[in-house]
Amino acid sequence: MKITKTHKIVVYILLVLFSLYFLFPFVWVILTALKTEAEVFSFPPKIFPEIPQFKNFIDAWTSQSFGVYLKNSIIITVMTTIGQLISCSLVAYGFARFNFKYKGILFILLLSTMMIPWDVTMIPLYMQFNLFGWINTLKPLIVPAFFGSAYFIFLLRQFLMNIPRDIEDAARIDGANEFQIFYKIFLPIMKAPLILIAVLNILLVWNDYLGPLIYLQDQSKYTLALGLAAFKGVHDLQILPIMSITLFMIVPPILVFMFAQKYIVEGISGSIK
Repeated sequence: MKITKTHKIVVYILLVLFSLYFLFPFVWVILTALKTEAEVFSFPPKIFPEIPQFKNFIDAWTSQSFGVYLKNSIIITVMTTIGQLISCSLVAYGFARFNFKYKGILFILLLSTMMIPWDVTMIPLYMQFNLFGWINTLKPLIVPAFFGSAYFIFLLRQFLMNIPRDIEDAARIDGANEFQIFYKIFLPIMKAPLILIAVLNILLVWNDYLGPLIYLQDQSKYTLALGLAAFKGVHDLQILPIMSITLFMIVPPILVFMFAQKYIVEGISGSIK
């Protein structure tokens, strides 16, 4: 079926309308954060501020230790992403490219962990980390990532299963050992799904509220999500500070997604160049 120029124009118009529909809340947050207190509560509502109040961001940021919260969030996000990429790629490579005893059973057990809600393991994990003396530290939020995620391992394993074995056989004939095959051949091939995993982990960890709420007690250890929740509790009826801090929370994931969207599509589709 041939797509005419008229059909394309209609599709583009619909896409633009849908985009505006989903972008409107984000744009409204930005415009509200730039208004004065009088403009926020004016009636009828004003869409654009008369004079943008950029000092609203500075006032909101300096009202609490958001610099410390941001540092903690960056540390946790970066470390967990590194841990997931290392552990998941190694485990997925083992399940996809090696044959060993009880391989199928172990893989089923791994996948079965995805059916256990985090709410069930929350108390045992807290007791375990408390026994280690890790409560009120960043360790409970970082260390588990170095043991992998069942979903990410499954995603990488399915990707690796589509790669012909002739590639690694040729590398072995050339004298490469298993680590060289993994590091020099398969890691570059896994670039797209690894970036997809990194983006998914960043979005998950950056927005995580319950984990830091359970394990962290001292405000100097708070993440940005936890600090934002505490900030909203103090400034419950103050729109401007809440809008300003909310922007600091939502902009980084949006930027990450924008720069990585090409690899996200490739990672999901499982394409190999």
